[in-house]
Amino acid sequence: MRIVIAGGHGQIALRLERLLAGRGDEVAGMIRRPEQAGDLLAAGAEPVVCDLESASVEEVSRHLQDADAAVFAAGAGPGSGIERKESVDRGAASLFADAAEAVGVRRFLVVSSMGADREPPEGTDPVFAAYLRAKGAADADVRARAGLDWTILRPGRLTDDPGTGLVTLADATGRGAVTRDDVAATLAELLAEPGMIGRTLELINGDVPITQAVRAVAAH
Repeated sequence: MRIVIAGGHGQIALRLERLLAGRGDEVAGMIRRPEQAGDLLAAGAEPVVCDLESASVEEVSRHLQDADAAVFAAGAGPGSGIERKESVDRGAASLFADAAEAVGVRRFLVVSSMGADREPPEGTDPVFAAYLRAKGAADADVRARAGLDWTILRPGRLTDDPGTGLVTLADATGRGAVTRDDVAATLAELLAEPGMIGRTLELINGDVPITQAVRAVAAH
């Protein structure tokens, strides 16, 4: 399977690239800066320089040619302002989806955020509120597309603790934390699971092995 990951230098993306390359998949990661290429090569992924804030649909589509699946794991990141939440977390997600549809890449995963399905509570930091709104708008755009076999994953609070391999995966999990290792491992399992198409799921650490958790949700 050939998988193209937007936001290929992100913390979750690099973990996912290692997992996919390790199991024999062909992986390409889209990055903004050429100096990030070495980290992707070390993870077993092909670096593709493409700035999703300025690229055209045609340009992004060329990088998705012959892909079997696409994963949107990009984000404006810490320290970015409201404007970049809109241009990356929403705008780039829609552009990536446009490009996938243009070349017939149907399997499409989105790394979103818990809380993106509702208006942020009063008193929420304005930048974080903009991030949640942007993620929610991007998710709604993807869900409306008949040309994509999409799955949206909404992790809880992300940590850099070592992965446990144990999660709670459901339509709604309640608040909680999840390691980036376990998010990446869950994404790897979701890619090949047709029973997850058309699902928006929350993920936190729990007590069910990841493969078992994915299969259980897919069965229902």
